[in-house]
Amino acid sequence: MSVGFRAVQWNRDKLVYDGLLLAAVALYITVFLVVVPRLEPPKDVLGEIDLRIRAFGSATFLMLTAILAVGPLTRLNRRYLPLLYNRRHFGVLIFFVAITHVWFMIDWYLMQDALPSLGTELTTWPDYGKFIGFPFKVLGLAALLVLFVMAATSHDFWLSFLTPAVWKALHMGLYVAYGLVVMHVSLGAMQFNRTPFLPLMLVGGFATVSVLHVLAARRERVIDQGTTVGTDGWLLVGTPQSIPDQGARVVAAPGGERIAVFRDGTRIGALTNLCAHQNGPIGEGRIIDGCVTCPWHGFQYRLEDGRAPAPFTEKLGTYRVRLRAGAVEVDPRPLPPGTPAAIDCKA
Repeated sequence: MSVGFRAVQWNRDKLVYDGLLLAAVALYITVFLVVVPRLEPPKDVLGEIDLRIRAFGSATFLMLTAILAVGPLTRLNRRYLPLLYNRRHFGVLIFFVAITHVWFMIDWYLMQDALPSLGTELTTWPDYGKFIGFPFKVLGLAALLVLFVMAATSHDFWLSFLTPAVWKALHMGLYVAYGLVVMHVSLGAMQFNRTPFLPLMLVGGFATVSVLHVLAARRERVIDQGTTVGTDGWLLVGTPQSIPDQGARVVAAPGGERIAVFRDGTRIGALTNLCAHQNGPIGEGRIIDGCVTCPWHGFQYRLEDGRAPAPFTEKLGTYRVRLRAGAVEVDPRPLPPGTPAAIDCKA
């Protein structure tokens, strides 16, 4: 873990982000618990518990929708990159909101001294073949289990223990959790609650995530189709000014690896687009404190040679760059990790 990782995770901006996230969740639940009873006054204590179940359940769905929208949003517009920097905290918070939703559901049964009937509902096997009457609560519990595994393994210890590839595959389970929650709501609450809020929330959220991912995939495909190649095989990046200062442009040879070309003032360097920590997209990051900083978890590397600042030893593959006829070009043949290759475009 690099020095930059600690700095990015716990700087002032990061703490403000966490505070705003908590405030937004608290505000939503508070507004829900104040406004909905005015429209649908609860008849008894069970109605009040049901209100809390709906508040925390809808908050869980909206939070899952938001966290799944972050990735494609950042690929479509770099202004959303700060939203990436705290996704682990966001994911852990989703788990706690979800488990609170489940707790109120259990409390609803306990208030009626009917907890055994929940077990009966989940083990009535013929009901699993029905559409109306499907034991939808099992889908919510399965989603909660997925969220628990992800929250429990969010620490870097598990990333190192499981290896980045396995850890990343495990955390792709967020999409599984989202699908389970969508089915949980469709087969459950929407069958009993006829208010327009639920279908609007469900269809709107699912459509938003789907459309953003399709748009981002189309943009990524354009990058992967490759960049103009010169007669000597070098890739055209563009003028130095076309590379955002303290940011990057990502290019790729047809069928080749993506390369992140960064500019820090007049210095330009090219690194592999895969972070050594978790294969995060380096090109979506920026230069902070003189180091290229991965947007996922803040790992940092020097622009000139792709090495993490001492005492850390992570290294990225670098690429030769040159300035020819006023344009930056990059050689798509990688150099050994840690090889100095940046240039000064003023020279």
